[in-house]
Amino acid sequence: MSRQNYLFTSESVSEGHPDKVCDRISDAILDAFLTEEANARVACETFATTNCVVVGGEVGLTDQSRLKDFMGRIDGIVRDCVRDIGYEQDAFHWNTLNLQNLLHPQSAHIAQGVDRDGAGDQGIMFGYAVDETPEFMPAPILYSHAILKRLAEVRKSGAEPTLGPDAKSQLTLRYEDGRPVAVTQLVLSTQHSDESQTSDDIRAIVEPYIREVLPAGWLSEETEWHVNPTGTFVIGGPDGDAGLTGRKIIVDTYGGAAPHGGGAFSGKDPTKVDRSAAYAARYLAKNVVAAGLAKRCTLQLSYAIGVAKPLSIYVDTHGTGEVHESAIEKAVAQCMDLTPRGIREHLSLTRPIYARTAAYGHFGRAPEADGGFSWERTDLVDALKKAV
Repeated sequence: MSRQNYLFTSESVSEGHPDKVCDRISDAILDAFLTEEANARVACETFATTNCVVVGGEVGLTDQSRLKDFMGRIDGIVRDCVRDIGYEQDAFHWNTLNLQNLLHPQSAHIAQGVDRDGAGDQGIMFGYAVDETPEFMPAPILYSHAILKRLAEVRKSGAEPTLGPDAKSQLTLRYEDGRPVAVTQLVLSTQHSDESQTSDDIRAIVEPYIREVLPAGWLSEETEWHVNPTGTFVIGGPDGDAGLTGRKIIVDTYGGAAPHGGGAFSGKDPTKVDRSAAYAARYLAKNVVAAGLAKRCTLQLSYAIGVAKPLSIYVDTHGTGEVHESAIEKAVAQCMDLTPRGIREHLSLTRPIYARTAAYGHFGRAPEADGGFSWERTDLVDALKKAV
């Protein structure tokens, strides 16, 4: 029996965090390639520092002769991302930053395995779901995201013009009988433009929005608040700290409540199982819990480069299962083609839907009409019930 009474903490970072700026740029470049061609190959990494962005990695189109013309669009994509996030600082400005584009054609040795419908690399991927929230997500990471997303909305709308793009949140929740019931510690650090603003001033700005997104009763007089605990936070973003694609993988997934596979997501096209199989694992775990087969589910997939079928499927329901894990393992394999091609087709992953995933988590979001967050659907519930 797992622990029922405990504290658990997760953190999130905003779209203006240096690493998230890089995730956004990498995924925007991916979306541009997928708009050009559904079968485009992209493995794009981004580095950002004071007034400088470097993009590099491997890209491919069916007709590689088109790459030269396409490369001319990268500069505009990068600057549009930085502008949309909101950076117009003297030392990091969308219009004046120095961009180095080091993207090059995809390795033919990697392509040959993928072109035979195999996985783009070896690796292990995990999916997770739990019934403690309507989104089947762990509450600490879900609400850490929600706080920062709400602050970004009021910053961009002009309602709170002194807030800056760079921010971090962290929630410690108390669990009783296995359910989240209260916030014991709340940490919020946000960039701001007015050097005269104190931590108390920032708390007065952000507290109403935090109370708005957290469930009623979770905040009390016993909750300890830590808002801009170091004081002034004016210099932020890539000018304050360098950023790199793929450095916030726990923020991207389950906030530490579940295992993470070996690879990051952003900047990778869906032939890379680091991304697509992690989405499939979340999709399956969520449907297992939504079907009432378990209250909590961890699901692992493993792959070998150039090999289509997963090497293994592992399910752990943490003692909450209504049926044996082995029955669920057989059921998920029966209900979904877990080859890389099968995953891409089932979840419609070759669409330009990835820039929106770069901040506030890849999981726990609502499925969108154009196919975004398709891995959050619960349309396998009936099939899984039948299969077990």
